[in-house]
Amino acid sequence: MDETAEEQVGLFDEQGRPAGSAPRSQVRRENLRHAATAVLVRDGLGRVYVHRRTTMKDVFPGLHDCVAGGVLEVGEDPTEGAARELEEELGITGVELRPLGRTLYEDEQTRYWAHQFAVVWHGPVRWQASEVDWGTWMTPDELRAHLADPAWPFVPDTRAVMGPLLDTL
Repeated sequence: MDETAEEQVGLFDEQGRPAGSAPRSQVRRENLRHAATAVLVRDGLGRVYVHRRTTMKDVFPGLHDCVAGGVLEVGEDPTEGAARELEEELGITGVELRPLGRTLYEDEQTRYWAHQFAVVWHGPVRWQASEVDWGTWMTPDELRAHLADPAWPFVPDTRAVMGPLLDTL
């Protein structure tokens, strides 16, 4: 793919200040620090929606996750990006996004400022076929038990960024 036609991703420094932009493929290839969203979805019973990422995903393919989210485009507002990703991945719209904070996550595959949110959803979940293979509702205790098992195939960034927040929600 021609990099000039690719999605442009905003870059950020270690303090979270804007630091330019780059095509998505370059961000992935060079593990450049960027910004992304992470939206935890709960239902009226307090359960958390957990899904498995498709094997086509460019980062952490085939692993379980408990957030909908993704990379912010250049200049995109985090709340608007979170709403966009929530609709794209899980078909959820018209909900109030509750901000939970911002956290820096870095490993050998990805480096980003995570803009964290939570929502309550009472309707159906509709997966985007290119992003989600499977999903179900889990109680916080069920999810915590899975997260405590290092062998459970779960995305490491969500485990690190959102796992500790489960007890505060």
